Amino acid sequence: MVEKSELLKVPAFANLPDEQITWFISQVKEINIKAGDMVFRQDDPADAMFVFLEGQFQVRGELGGETVVIPINPGDVTGVLPFSRMKQFTVGGKAITDCRVLRFPAAQFPELVQKMPELTQRLVGLMSDRIRETTRREQQRDRLASLGKLSAGLAHELNNPASAAKRAASQLRVVLKKIRDASHELGSRDLTAAQKAEIEKLETAFVQSDAVPPDALAMSDLEEQIDSLLRSHGQNDLWQMAADLARRNVKPEALESLFAILDADTARAALVRIAASVEVATLLNEIESGTSRISDLVGAIKEYTYMDQTPLQNVDIVKSLETTLTILNHKLKQGVVVERDYQKIPLLVNSFGSELNQVWTNIIDNAIDAMGGEGKLQVKTFRDENCVVVEITDNGPGISPEVKAHMFDPFFTTKGVGQGTGLGLDTVQRIVKKHQGNIQVNSRPGETRFQVWLPLAAAAA
Repeated sequence: MVEKSELLKVPAFANLPDEQITWFISQVKEINIKAGDMVFRQDDPADAMFVFLEGQFQVRGELGGETVVIPINPGDVTGVLPFSRMKQFTVGGKAITDCRVLRFPAAQFPELVQKMPELTQRLVGLMSDRIRETTRREQQRDRLASLGKLSAGLAHELNNPASAAKRAASQLRVVLKKIRDASHELGSRDLTAAQKAEIEKLETAFVQSDAVPPDALAMSDLEEQIDSLLRSHGQNDLWQMAADLARRNVKPEALESLFAILDADTARAALVRIAASVEVATLLNEIESGTSRISDLVGAIKEYTYMDQTPLQNVDIVKSLETTLTILNHKLKQGVVVERDYQKIPLLVNSFGSELNQVWTNIIDNAIDAMGGEGKLQVKTFRDENCVVVEITDNGPGISPEVKAHMFDPFFTTKGVGQGTGLGLDTVQRIVKKHQGNIQVNSRPGETRFQVWLPLAAAAA
């Protein structure tokens, strides 16, 4: 039988009066568990509290949407606790080594509360710690799930311009060889100063041309005209060159001067070099465009996470919203039209910037999902006395009264298994309240509007 001294070594029972310890011992049953045996299983009735005296024990099961393994050591108390609403064990408990355990029946909790109020208080604190840990796991899982979705989208957004730049760089090597070969051939010919000047003039004009590319039909006509001109001068195999020049909106008459002052072979070499130089300019533009897009996305990621910035600062609400829209562009561009209505005067909020971005991300992501990836998203900001108001509206099917009543409850979700944890809007509400703000939702079929009020920073106010 357990001794008082053993029980007093358990932190929850430390320094309790002897008569209370004596009563508790009279109510428990001491059990010896062999290594590998189960003390309780998942879905068993939660009908007892367990106090571990000796041995190693392990709790295993699903907590916060993930499989967890929690070690239980001598001196720990587990199982159902006073005032807990748990009806069934959500995890299983297995002995790793031989164990000595005290089993206290849950049916005796009312008497325990009367006879051992201080122990009850400690056990309630232990249960609160349990709830906080479970909530923390759920929130962490929600953040990781959101991060995973954003990362996948950003990876796709980064891959497109990176692939385009890589492809252009690869083509650039081939084109530069054409320029080198054509330049070598021109260098071997005895050209006059006037002929060289005409070649360089045309090359410079075509490379530096900022003309708007023609539409597909006009480009096809232009390509046919250039090809016809080249054929009329005996150049029957330069159709690809004709296409390249047409894309740069080069007019056929601009090429006539070459054939007027050069023989056919020299004109061909000059055309090859000019067309290759034009293609180099096009490829360089593609590389610049792709790398600029990558740079913009990296900048948006840094803005979104407030990397290299102080955590608490005055945040420009419009800039915060635009950064979030950039991060979510991979979902928006599939069929969502964004309409912006921003107040022109900067509206600043003293905030942990990355937390506000979480608010906009959750609301906008939910709106996109509600519209099925296609629809109209309206983002508006305005000032209301000493607050900035952010309105995010979608034209989805709306939120039913039944769902609306619980939408901010922790763990409530209308999404399928594995698609949502029910912590998105709970997180939104907590962050808004942390900033002394307020959030309201108005919804009807065809229009759901989230309004977020946040106090303006002292400087802005």
